[in-house]
Formats: sequence, C-alpha cells, structure tokens
Amino acid sequence: MLKVEHLTKVYDNGTVALEDVSFEVPEGQFLAVIGLSGSGKSTLLRCINRLIEPTDGTITWNGVSITDAGPEEMRRVRRNVGMVFQHFNLVGRSKVITNVLAGSLGYVNPMLSVVNRFPPEHLARAMAQLARVGLEEKAYERADNLSGGQQQRVGVARAMMQEPSMLLADEPVASLDPVLAHSIMQHLEQINDQDRVMVLCSLHFVDLVHRYADQAIALNDGKLVFEGKPVEIDDAKFKEIYGKEAERVG
Repeated sequence: MLKVEHLTKVYDNGTVALEDVSFEVPEGQFLAVIGLSGSGKSTLLRCINRLIEPTDGTITWNGVSITDAGPEEMRRVRRNVGMVFQHFNLVGRSKVITNVLAGSLGYVNPMLSVVNRFPPEHLARAMAQLARVGLEEKAYERADNLSGGQQQRVGVARAMMQEPSMLLADEPVASLDPVLAHSIMQHLEQINDQDRVMVLCSLHFVDLVHRYADQAIALNDGKLVFEGKPVEIDDAKFKEIYGKEAERVG
C-alpha cells in the first residue's frame, strides 16, 4: 500500500506545485494521474521516489516512511521503484543493452559498472527484458539510432531491470503518436497484470485513462480535484480538471 498524506511541495521561487494532496494506492493497482501541464503531476511522481524533496506531508509505502528515509534506506527503496521518463533519459551514444543494464546499477559493484562490466545473469535479464518489448535485435545498436517509440520501450526495459514493485511513468506517451502511445501503454498494462507491479502513470488523455487505469486521481494547480474510477469522470468533472473551455476528444 502506498499512502500519500497531506503532501505539499513549494519550490524555492515560491511556486506551490502541490498543496495538501492525499490518496492511497493498493498493491497491484494501475493508477492514472491526470491534469493539465503544470498541474503538479510530474512533481508528485518525483516526490514519491524523492527525486524532488517534499516540503511537507508524508509518503509511506508498505509501512516504510519514504519521506523520513535516510540515504541508505532511500537507496533500498529506490531499488524497488522503477521510473519511465517522458523524454526517455537514455544515453544516446551508448548501446541499447548498456542503457538497459543501467537499470541494475543498484545491484552491482559500482567499479564494474564504470567499465560496463556486468554479471552474466544481468546480461541475460537485460536481453529478456528487451525481448519482452520486442527489441532484442536492437540490443547492440546505439540508442539514438532508434525511433521515439523504440527508445521509450528501452526505457521500460531499463526500469524493469530493477525488478520493481512500483513503477512510476511520468507522461511516458506525451511525445508519441496515438498508435505508439497504445503500444507503450500495453507494455505498462502487461507489467501491471502479469508482474503485479503497482503502476502510477501520469497522462494527458482521458481515453487512455479509461482504457488502461483501474483508478485515477486528478490535479489542478497542485490540488487534488478528483479521486475515483475513470468512468466517474463525467463532463462536469472533466471541465473541473481541464478548465471550462476544454472539450473531450474520443
């Protein structure tokens, strides 16, 4: 169980990115986080793994306080939290397999990773993850030779190298066309269904939320304005989330 209670984030310039946000996510759930750009979605996900330090509130995962965790404990937590980024965050000049193996850095001797030496079992796992996303034949190509959709699939494979219990996907399909977007979302759905990994995925499009998410929360100006099943997002709630001028598509 992930519990977020009264989470607030105020940046140094005074911007209030999150204000008193509270919600719970049971194990194995696929939660969509929706809202306009600038609503606080990315800040929320990055507070959960403390890439961004919260200003106030608590985040607890299976009885462990993430907000109170010291450096050693936080390293252990992050081993179990995979992350998929909007802009892929790959090392373009490195081979695809090297990018995927980077997901296991929390489990190998740092000196070996510096010279790109990984245990054979890690290499086998990396190839298995690439096969899972249909890219095993691209393993030894440079990452920047791949299309955007392929690079995002590499990002998913890298995150799964951690064998995470929780996967944070920060607008993973925002830069992809609709066909590629569904391809990435289907991989996340498979990870959730087959591996029983909790998935928190920030999204813009409500049609994707309806198709893939068990539950949804919505942010507007850093405040929680909706929590419930995607089917409960009626026209009135849609306009509260996205603004009175917004029109539903699909």
